[in-house]
Amino acid sequence: DTFHYPRLLPAKSREQTILHLADLEKLADLREGELSTAESQNTDLHPCPLCPEEKFKACYSHKLHRHLQNLHWKVSVEFEGYRMCICHLSCRPVKPNLVGDQTLSKMGAHYHCIICSATIVRRTDMIGHINRHVNKGETESRFITVRAPKSSYKVVKESATDVQVLPNYSTPQKTDSYFNPKMKLNRQLIFCALAVLAGERKPIECLDAFGATGIMGLQWAKHLRNSVKVTINDCNENSVTMIKENCHLNKMKVKLNTREEDNDETVGNGEENSDTIEVTKMDANVVMHLRSFDFIHLDPFGTSVNYLDSAFRNVRNLGIVSLTSTDISSLYAKAQHVALRHYGCNIVRTEYYKELAARTVIAAVTRAATRCNKGIEVLLAVALEHFVLVVVRVLRGPTPADDSAKKVRYLIHCQWCEERVFQKEGNMMEENPYQQLPCDCHGSMPGKTAVLLGPLWSGALFNTGFLRRMLLEAVQYGLDEAQPLLKTLVCEAECTTLKHPSTHSPGDENKQEECGVYIRTPNTSAESYLVHGKRKSEEVLRGAAKRQRAEHSAEHPPFYYNIHRHSIKGMNMPKLNKFLYYLSEDGYRVSRTHFDPMGVRTNAPLAQFKTVLMKYSTPTYVGAQAEGPVHFPGEIQVGGECYENPSSPSSGCRIWLEQQHL
Repeated sequence: DTFHYPRLLPAKSREQTILHLADLEKLADLREGELSTAESQNTDLHPCPLCPEEKFKACYSHKLHRHLQNLHWKVSVEFEGYRMCICHLSCRPVKPNLVGDQTLSKMGAHYHCIICSATIVRRTDMIGHINRHVNKGETESRFITVRAPKSSYKVVKESATDVQVLPNYSTPQKTDSYFNPKMKLNRQLIFCALAVLAGERKPIECLDAFGATGIMGLQWAKHLRNSVKVTINDCNENSVTMIKENCHLNKMKVKLNTREEDNDETVGNGEENSDTIEVTKMDANVVMHLRSFDFIHLDPFGTSVNYLDSAFRNVRNLGIVSLTSTDISSLYAKAQHVALRHYGCNIVRTEYYKELAARTVIAAVTRAATRCNKGIEVLLAVALEHFVLVVVRVLRGPTPADDSAKKVRYLIHCQWCEERVFQKEGNMMEENPYQQLPCDCHGSMPGKTAVLLGPLWSGALFNTGFLRRMLLEAVQYGLDEAQPLLKTLVCEAECTTLKHPSTHSPGDENKQEECGVYIRTPNTSAESYLVHGKRKSEEVLRGAAKRQRAEHSAEHPPFYYNIHRHSIKGMNMPKLNKFLYYLSEDGYRVSRTHFDPMGVRTNAPLAQFKTVLMKYSTPTYVGAQAEGPVHFPGEIQVGGECYENPSSPSSGCRIWLEQQHL
């Protein structure tokens, strides 16, 4: 009763299903010499080479021609001048049922792939199977050599760099050389960060751990030239081949032998060492364990937490690690269990969910760095629709590691009013943790009103000096898409409402300090530059940095409020820029944020935020009057203060609005 699968036919039999467009008449002669003795006596009878004898017996040539045309030819799949006809032979294993052998002739029909010799039952599935081969660049047949036409490749140009991509290049599941045009802004921000680092010390070794098409590494080498030594890595062989072709397309030499540096071979038209790009085919964790780099960029498909330990293992002191996370479903609290699994962080959907995602990624980066006795300073954190980008500078030593670890804390979030505050430092348990929240929702609402989120990064998300120099690099290289965002980030880092911030401050040109060391600025003398390998000079600069850090007591306000989320029903809100002005007049630091176009970053508590919003809002039915403090007809103004007139018929409207506000 055991069913035995029939063996596949030899290659010659499979070739019978793959025909040229003009070979229909020749198909009847393919099995010549394989006829039985009785059939061979009558030369006018021919069997079908694609059907078993019990399905179609030998017949005359005109009937065989009609049979081939109606049953095999009309339902064939065409590819590059060849047709894959349907086959009814016992090539594909079919499980028997109660009907018996009759199902073999009905269910055994299938197609043979011209490229990989796979057997596909449905015609639509066969067409999709062939298209997947073409999208991956697999067009060489096992039976017939079929080359992909030149039209199947597309050349994309970005920032004066040409890359050759395959069809469906924007779908990572269907192509090996993934290229996303929507990530152009991401690539420009990373380039600006690398350009700033290249201005500090030369040359620097940088790694693009997930090259795909190699577009990012090519832009680094083409614009920064001898300031950087670029290494592009990918574990996929087809992607590595595509990277080498793109290097030749941009007239770059490719280092083929990565082990023997003295005898390595190069291919290309360039003659200078600055035009050489090293291409490696390894796992990203392996290449980061084997070598040290000054700049590492991680952009895997999804989360990057699996590569953080390797990235911080060998990164050089004062180097930069940038990572792009595209698993926004988990980071934006749509799949909270995935965020808990990957990042070890409990998050919920809030009005500030994008900044929450950025702080979640930085917390994971901090834990990976501290395990290697390294600390970090966040230079840049951007969370947009498609990705979360984090750029950090690495500081070696247990002291910076301890300082960074202390900035990873839990967040207390009120679910009623969305007020939030970071939990206080210390290990002692508090009797009532709700007292840390500025709101009184716990006293006025029944049950538990707050949740504990985190652990999250509680420090600053931006470095103003680094962002200003990134803006200078964006202007120098003509990166138009990155300039508006960098201007917004500079204002957000300074917590100011300036629309057009200056790229440098005259009074602070010689006082820019990052990560405990002074950074080169246009008016900085050569004596203040950091000397590599000298611990004494490093300690002197760190001591000066601590003194300067004590002078700046104002901390960067964490998180932001959405003005629409806290608007009053039945009232017209003031314009956002005017509201920022009103809030700053009360003595609070305010700025807009790139995380939310209608968000306001401020150090004002939520109660004061709502008070100012209520004060300068106008009723909907008085929309024609100018914006300003709300005055109702039933109010009496005495000495600059408003009092309600109980005898006025409109006094009930004021009471109703206050109830709606509460």
